[in-house]
Amino acid sequence: MGAISIDRRDRAALAGAVSPFAEQHNSFTMDGLWRPTTVSSDLNAFVERVRAGDPRALARAISAIEDRDGRATELLKALFPHTGKARVIGLTGAPGSGKSTLVDQLGREYRKQGKTVGIVAVDPTSPYTGGAILGDRIRMQAHHADPGIYIRSMATRGFLGGLARTTADATTVLDAAGKDVILIETVGVGQDEVDIVRLADVTIVILVPGMGDDVQTIKAGIMEIADVFVINKADREGAERVEREIRAMQTLAIRGDHWTPPIVKTVATEGSGVAELMAAIASYEKFLEKENLAATKKAGNWRERLIEMLREAMLERVRREHLTEDELGRFAAEIAAHRRDPYALVEEIAARVGKR
Repeated sequence: MGAISIDRRDRAALAGAVSPFAEQHNSFTMDGLWRPTTVSSDLNAFVERVRAGDPRALARAISAIEDRDGRATELLKALFPHTGKARVIGLTGAPGSGKSTLVDQLGREYRKQGKTVGIVAVDPTSPYTGGAILGDRIRMQAHHADPGIYIRSMATRGFLGGLARTTADATTVLDAAGKDVILIETVGVGQDEVDIVRLADVTIVILVPGMGDDVQTIKAGIMEIADVFVINKADREGAERVEREIRAMQTLAIRGDHWTPPIVKTVATEGSGVAELMAAIASYEKFLEKENLAATKKAGNWRERLIEMLREAMLERVRREHLTEDELGRFAAEIAAHRRDPYALVEEIAARVGKR
């Protein structure tokens, strides 16, 4: 059986999910969240459903965000005042390091504590449908009957850095829905997988023994973002060597906040070490509060996110108002043939934007 696409699967599910609501609110349709004619009342009603944690509303909201539905921005504006309470934990590492299994175990343990959990699993993009290949959902099927856990797979859709471009907005939706803990699993791309640090309150970097040159296979970029290191599959030979290499690296690079990331050994398939990992996460959170660094870290994260949002907004404006697809194709052909200078062209287009 081939890979399942989240787009195809979710739209099939949405077909049944939307119709009962559409009967009560005729302005809601299959192709969006609400009709512009009655935005205020319908938006408020939909926001309340999201805040109540209605899984159908959550699915529709995140689908609209992924599809870049223009009305999704209004939804995010309405939801944002209700955010800021969730603890966002990011897990990153190379493919095959056991991220999904560890996320599954963490979700299980947080549920035992009575906390509600949102999981955003960023998967590779299907080359056929453009949707996410649902490996993560398949591994987490044990939670399907638990209303306290909401799991969403998202396709990267070609976006680098380990996250989908709309992962942050999906996190906003889950935060507004009252999830106590949001676990974000990155796609597992290796050295460049550092965007998670701009979104998560706590970033966990997962390593496993037997990856060739161990720590060197992941390089400095991803190693420097860790608030907690996990050596998963620690029952394998070489776990001690990975720990020694991490400790050696830590002696060479002192973090600006003077936090030394703890190293936790786990065997996620057995649940071993998960309690210790949760204790390490709690320890880092206490450190942030004690040193008054939590607000500073959030502000730094939002600074980077604002720059990214502005970049996307400006690019959208340029594409919408100043650069048609035909022009883009013609300019590209002229540059490829060396009939045009790309640097002067960019200045010319930027000048157009400045005149408006």
